[in-house]
Amino acid sequence: MGRAEERRARQRGGGHRAAPKRSSRAGAKGGAKAGAKSGIRRFFTWKKLLGTFFGLCLLGMAAFVALYLMIDVPKGNAAAVQQSNIYKYSNGDTLARDGDVNRELVDLDQVSKGVRMTFVAAENKSFYEDAGVDFKGTARGLLNTLSGKGKQGGSTITQQYVKNYYLTQDQTVTRKLKELVISLKVDRQESKDDILAGYMNTSYYGRNAWGIQAAAQAYYRVDAVDLDVAQGAYLAALLQAPSQYDWAVASDTSKKLVTARWNYVLDNMVEEGWLSSAKRDGMKFPVPKDPKGAPGLQGQAGYLVEAADTALKKQLVAQGTAADMDEAETMVKAGGWTITLNIDKKKQAQLEKSVKSQLTSKLDAEKRNIDADVQAGAASVDPKTGRVLAMYGGVDYVKHYTNNATRRDYQPASTFKPLILAAAVDKDAETQDGTPVTAKTIYDGTSKRPVVDDGKKVGFAPPNEDDVDYGDVTVQTAMNKSINSVFAQLGVDVGMDQVMKTAGDLGMDVEGAKSVPAQTLGTMGASPLEMAGVYATLDNHGKKVTPALVKSVEHKDRAVKFPDPIGDQVISPEAADTVTSVLTGVVDDGTAKTSVRDNPARDGQQVAGKTGTSDCNKSAWFTGYTPKLVTSVGVFGEAAKAGTTRCGKDKPVKVKAFSQVTLQGAAGGGRVNGGGFPAQIWATYTFGVMGSVSKFDLDTDQGAAVQPTITPTATQPPTTPSDDPSTEDPTTKPPTTSPPPESSPEETPTESEDPPTPTTSAPSPPDGIELPTDPDDPQSDQ
Repeated sequence: MGRAEERRARQRGGGHRAAPKRSSRAGAKGGAKAGAKSGIRRFFTWKKLLGTFFGLCLLGMAAFVALYLMIDVPKGNAAAVQQSNIYKYSNGDTLARDGDVNRELVDLDQVSKGVRMTFVAAENKSFYEDAGVDFKGTARGLLNTLSGKGKQGGSTITQQYVKNYYLTQDQTVTRKLKELVISLKVDRQESKDDILAGYMNTSYYGRNAWGIQAAAQAYYRVDAVDLDVAQGAYLAALLQAPSQYDWAVASDTSKKLVTARWNYVLDNMVEEGWLSSAKRDGMKFPVPKDPKGAPGLQGQAGYLVEAADTALKKQLVAQGTAADMDEAETMVKAGGWTITLNIDKKKQAQLEKSVKSQLTSKLDAEKRNIDADVQAGAASVDPKTGRVLAMYGGVDYVKHYTNNATRRDYQPASTFKPLILAAAVDKDAETQDGTPVTAKTIYDGTSKRPVVDDGKKVGFAPPNEDDVDYGDVTVQTAMNKSINSVFAQLGVDVGMDQVMKTAGDLGMDVEGAKSVPAQTLGTMGASPLEMAGVYATLDNHGKKVTPALVKSVEHKDRAVKFPDPIGDQVISPEAADTVTSVLTGVVDDGTAKTSVRDNPARDGQQVAGKTGTSDCNKSAWFTGYTPKLVTSVGVFGEAAKAGTTRCGKDKPVKVKAFSQVTLQGAAGGGRVNGGGFPAQIWATYTFGVMGSVSKFDLDTDQGAAVQPTITPTATQPPTTPSDDPSTEDPTTKPPTTSPPPESSPEETPTESEDPPTPTTSAPSPPDGIELPTDPDDPQSDQ
């Protein structure tokens, strides 16, 4: 049989060649591998994996069904029925009650359909079609909560309504699961319109406005029924971050963000067919009206309540109880807080009385338009404890919403000069020729003298008040007379970086401020409360004092503890005491002598202080202190309405309401100097509450307090300070063409408090900081 036939026969019979035999060792090894592999496959089969997955799904579904059956829709919680917050004076007497919620419930038919849909477009476009929950968003929120990433968005309108009305703002897994179940049930039990109405009525919009009706009034002074779509879109956008997006207080960045969200809302409406493109294109951003105080907080109470709330919110964030200021505001506005302030009831009453007697009673807006533009602010601090004992925020919280005691938009002017001296003494500064800086160091007081650094001019040559040339003077005299040219050079001698650092250490907010010579004129903003804290640190021998308005806080659910207002030593005691000693000369021999030194109520009380008047006379200041009390008083020019204003001989310019304007001519007088109304208010208040006379305990051999020029006495004047500011008007005094004689700290100056009117102005400094251009009102007078 041939090979081919043999092969065919074998194929027909199914025969095969025998396979070669393998060794027993190889077979054993291969069998072990195969056995192990088959064991793993038996354990991780696709059927088992699929079964496990479905098992877990069934288990999750069963757990959810159990939750659904166990959790019922609760009654509205305490957050839906707001409590009052109680505010008390330091002695326990009630100052105010706030928290009777500023809310008026409205039916959905009282809100136009277009406005309703702005909320849907902003928060939940599928609201009318979904089942009340966003499973994907909720799952994301749960994961973020478990991973510690904080609060996240993604909830439907129904879920947000449930959170507002039935639950709390707590960011926990339990609360989120409850929110999910209750939202599903509420969506089945209530109509979509009722849910939307509930959401708009329970949401917080900022400005103490709860619900859309209150928000419409707070932002646009109209009822909810009269809101247009553009306004509704702003209110809907506002809900994402009420504090951040409030146009009146928003930063430039926040304004861009809320404008972008406003556009997003309207674009969504067009996309969904709820708004025509033509109407959308014709809409302009509806800038809200300025804030208005809440009813029931008239007088100073509203300013104190607002400031206390702000302090509490900041502390809630600082201690980690709240993630941000918006969440903190929600907690505070939810009510149930008892807040005791450090405000001394008697001192508060005396401060209000002093402002009225020395300033507001002399203003008559019907006779003089300028009188309507005058605002006052003041803060009084205990330098040993840091307690804020009194605060004056304005004429009335419901008439003027901005707190003048805490606002930072006006220049403190020459009240900044003591900080330059503090830096000089603390850092052992030297003049350009290597002479140590002391109170007796001689400087050239020539007006508009170019400032020099290392032999080179720095491009800054500020004028003195009324362009007076003083010649060679001591630092003490320069402080007494507030000589700009001296302190501009002194600032460069110390180093402007060091000056600004010292200012920050003492308590000024210098963030973003440039370290340039023009800062020696006090060109950055500051508040009376801020300046009171700075001078309190000087009074406290260089140990940091941070003004504390709140004494204690009580709440049934939360504990809040405020930090100690007294901090570390920020400058040496000798530096602080030297400044205090020098500043007694301002009172006894300088720009504050008429209102403070000669006040019959002084009774020998030792006083240190500094006056200041800013560019164009837009602000006037006196910050002064005794060993037991520090008080800063500011008088500000703020346009009561849109109109025109001018600085001296400048051409009139148009200004908007609330713009900064000159105080010139207020109360029928001339220029409003720091030694006028501010110092008069300070003296009437301080000498009215000071109690026993006290002396400074100073660790220094420098300054006017070491060898007082004039012994404080109550026998100087027979009458109280002049009520007629016109007696300080520089236009009533004859001009002088030669420099006044130099007076040392041991001499009594013969020059009048207000020098003659200048005839020239200062050049503009570098770095974009504006100096005065008005020849009648240079940058800083005192």
